[in-house]
Amino acid sequence: MSRELVLVANARMPSQRAQSLQVAQVAASFQRAGHPTTLLHARRRDTPTTTPAELWDHYAVPAGPRPEVRALGCVDWIDRVPRRWQYLPARVQELTFARAAAREVQRAHADALVLSRELETARLLVRRRRPGVFLEVHRVPGGKLRRKWLLEAAARLAGVIAISGGVRGDLIQLGVPAGSILVAHDGFERARFAKLPDKAAARAALGLDAKRPIVVYTGGLLEWKGVELLVESARALPDVQVVVAGGMSADVERIRRLAAGVDNLRIDGFQPPDRVALYLAAADLGVVPNRSTPAISSRFTSPLKVFEAMAVGLPLVASDLPSLREILHHDVDAWLVPPDSAAELTRGIRALLDDPERRARLGAALAARAPEHDWDARARRVLDWMLAR
Repeated sequence: MSRELVLVANARMPSQRAQSLQVAQVAASFQRAGHPTTLLHARRRDTPTTTPAELWDHYAVPAGPRPEVRALGCVDWIDRVPRRWQYLPARVQELTFARAAAREVQRAHADALVLSRELETARLLVRRRRPGVFLEVHRVPGGKLRRKWLLEAAARLAGVIAISGGVRGDLIQLGVPAGSILVAHDGFERARFAKLPDKAAARAALGLDAKRPIVVYTGGLLEWKGVELLVESARALPDVQVVVAGGMSADVERIRRLAAGVDNLRIDGFQPPDRVALYLAAADLGVVPNRSTPAISSRFTSPLKVFEAMAVGLPLVASDLPSLREILHHDVDAWLVPPDSAAELTRGIRALLDDPERRARLGAALAARAPEHDWDARARRVLDWMLAR
């Protein structure tokens, strides 16, 4: 029998954040790869109660083998205080969840491989000389104490998975041996894109114009995602229908206020994962307008939207940043533009909309890379590496 695997993630499940979608898809891909998988996540306040089946359906995980899932208690009063005072309660929530997860792993999963997204959980386990513990890092912490913890834990971990080359570089600079690090970018769920309607039917389902050029952005609306630049591009492209799908409620309202009076911009808010695929199928072009700061945008991110565009062969205009150049190549499988400039973004969008042959070539090249970037392919690479260590 294949070895059991436990995935530890301090994620609100379900939620509107891409982090939770990534966690769900990673766990499901490990289960499909033949390793009985248990997902341990945080039980957060003001989160809908779901059965395991409802949770996996929410994240469009295909029917068939699905992981076990367990919500663990933590001290959670983050949302009871204003955002500017949330640092301390957020740290308390993280630490109490991490400790609960470490206890649960030791209690119920004595022989399992452990992949933790939480440094403190990994640190607690390896301090108890627990073998087979891996840490997934999405950015190296900036604080001296947590950097010290990371370096101490890395010396005893079985290995570290970095979500991008930028994260790997920072780990090496910190002192983590290069040979102990695997870079594993995000991916996409193939089943969500397997039976999409054609472009006309997708537009009809979403109430979009059948003939107008359509540009879509799918994903979060944090300021470093650069959607404000897309709003300005929409103002400059009145003949183009621009659609934004995704984001937390407060961010959606902020973007709607910014976009007041831009009649060709539609902001649809958060969409369930299976519906996001419809937006991509309906579009002529996708955009990834990340800003050059902070470092999570320029160096660390591995955007789900890029891999989902691969799944449908949707050509992309994206910011020319190190994080995106790891995945995309200018005028080979995407069109890269200088970041932080609505004018440059507008020029990139117009260049591809006015050049259908180039647009088709870029989309086909992107689609050709899709098989190596779905979650199942990622799971096989990660598991082979973990088992070899």
